[in-house]
Amino acid sequence: MGINKRNCDYTLVYNPRKYYPLVDDKLRTKQLAIDAGIAVPELYGVIEIEHQIRELPEFLKKYSDFVLKPAQGTGGDGIEIIVGKVKSLYRKSNGHLVTEEQLQHHVSNILNGLFSLGGHVDKAIIEYRVKFDPVFDAISYQGVPDIRIIVFMGFPVMAMLRLPTQMSSGKANLHKGAIGVGIDIATGRTLNAVLKNDVITEHPDTRNPVTGLEIPKWEELLMIAAKCYELTSLGYLGVDIVLDRVKGPLVLEMNARPGLNIQIANHMGFLHRLEFIQANAIRLGSVFDRVAFSRKMLSRVH
Repeated sequence: MGINKRNCDYTLVYNPRKYYPLVDDKLRTKQLAIDAGIAVPELYGVIEIEHQIRELPEFLKKYSDFVLKPAQGTGGDGIEIIVGKVKSLYRKSNGHLVTEEQLQHHVSNILNGLFSLGGHVDKAIIEYRVKFDPVFDAISYQGVPDIRIIVFMGFPVMAMLRLPTQMSSGKANLHKGAIGVGIDIATGRTLNAVLKNDVITEHPDTRNPVTGLEIPKWEELLMIAAKCYELTSLGYLGVDIVLDRVKGPLVLEMNARPGLNIQIANHMGFLHRLEFIQANAIRLGSVFDRVAFSRKMLSRVH
């Protein structure tokens, strides 16, 4: 499926624009998920005005590690992952050290909309740093892998695992050089993998195979993604989930305009799957029934 087809026949038809703020603002998304009983990374604090930036060093004294990110950021821009401290310095996930002043300057850039959609005034979120499940230890570089699941009218349609690399600076962003690995919707087993335009079978930094891996808690991940349809009233939705080694599945964010490169990672388009759901399953109501239908039927639809 191409971008024009996606825009005209799916995002415009199934995603009323009035619901976009529910997913474009990560604070609103986090609260929606919490209200629905869906786990998210714990919120430590929010910086909304410049005056609060002076209090940042004192506030951060209680945390040895954390994530700092814009509430309305996109594509992973503006996210700083702090994994520890060295006296008054903060160690980033790539090993670089930054000062308190540099962090404060970064927060100021966030508030001024440097990383937000449309350059709008934004808020800075400070939250729990995910420690990813050990199943990914051998196939990730520095950052946290995540799982993107496309949901159509409450049905999980296609999924991929995104693995950080040195090229992507430890971020799970395919445009920056992360690996996209297709996942069988029925079993949760990784299938095909791409890095930029190249088909690969192993991680370029760790040299370990990225295909044939079984994602833990797969049915639970699909159930969480399917529930996000009711949360947002968005019929065509991308749900990004991480697997924390202690806390289990956590929803990172949702996207009303999910990209199409998931098709490349899976070596197949998903238009036929969308049309199959429209023709055969649109009346299935419960989350359990929708997930069961996707697992049973969609892996056969290419």
